[in-house]
Amino acid sequence: MTIPLLFGPYGSSALEYIDQFESYACNAFWFHGFDPQVFEACEKYQIAACVEFKTFRADFSQHPELIPVGIDGKPIQYGELVQGVCLSQKDFLDEIESDLKAGLSQYQPTGVWLDYLTYGGWFETPTPDLQESCFCADCIAEFCNATGLDADTPQVILNRYQDEWTAHKCNRIAGLAKHYADIIHSLRPGTVVGAYMCPWMPQEFDCALSRIFGQDYVKMAPAIDIFTPLIYIKKSGRNSDWGQEFLNKVDSFIPQGKKVSLILDALDFPNNLLGLAETATPTWGFQMFSGAELFRDSTKAELFREAILKIREQVTIESN
Repeated sequence: MTIPLLFGPYGSSALEYIDQFESYACNAFWFHGFDPQVFEACEKYQIAACVEFKTFRADFSQHPELIPVGIDGKPIQYGELVQGVCLSQKDFLDEIESDLKAGLSQYQPTGVWLDYLTYGGWFETPTPDLQESCFCADCIAEFCNATGLDADTPQVILNRYQDEWTAHKCNRIAGLAKHYADIIHSLRPGTVVGAYMCPWMPQEFDCALSRIFGQDYVKMAPAIDIFTPLIYIKKSGRNSDWGQEFLNKVDSFIPQGKKVSLILDALDFPNNLLGLAETATPTWGFQMFSGAELFRDSTKAELFREAILKIREQVTIESN
């Protein structure tokens, strides 16, 4: 399957500017869920409709049964922002699958980006609270059944079988990614499957990418066409060249041939775009979170256009 090179804003607030997308070199629009109004506008203006599909995130105040269990056997502590639910909650997983099938039966997006496809936590912050979690009785039983190990408490798992536990979490996330990708491809062949990713290097925060969030690029690669790390510089307390640093290292941990397309934050514009075209592996297109902000200022919109054209040119050179 040919993977399209897509550029554009993320967020439904940019809908009012969709008639300007082409003028500023944007050919795609990322938005939450299967929004009929956005699909209609994308068809009218010939813009690639890309759905951000929520997986493992929920309102814990309304659904406390979904809160992952921590080392102490109690629901994890969490702040205002959190993702990741207990993956033994079958009714919730059935609801996700049903929502995905319902949307795809009615609409044909260019791509579906799976969001919150992780275990519990939050990484869009300079000081992440990284709690080991998902130790309910059902999740522990799932681990023992899958590995053949005998472990009945979080302490036994983490003290004796940390590597096996991490691998199990990554296998579980990768398996669900494949499950959703198979649904997408069976109902809408040719649809691009993307995944929003924790933007950390594999070794950062004591290997938290896999250890805490259960994301492993190699294991997920068979299901995912485009990996999209969240390069939110100010929110994460990073330097302005973070995107460049990430792209220059992707060959060391992302399987060869897999596309990496950053999602950037309008809050960091324009410094987050500087130098992206000169990286060893240019971003395969990109999304701009809160991108509507750029269309409200013609100067910003023009800088946006120039960056897109420059990256598009560099990707073309690299691909030839």
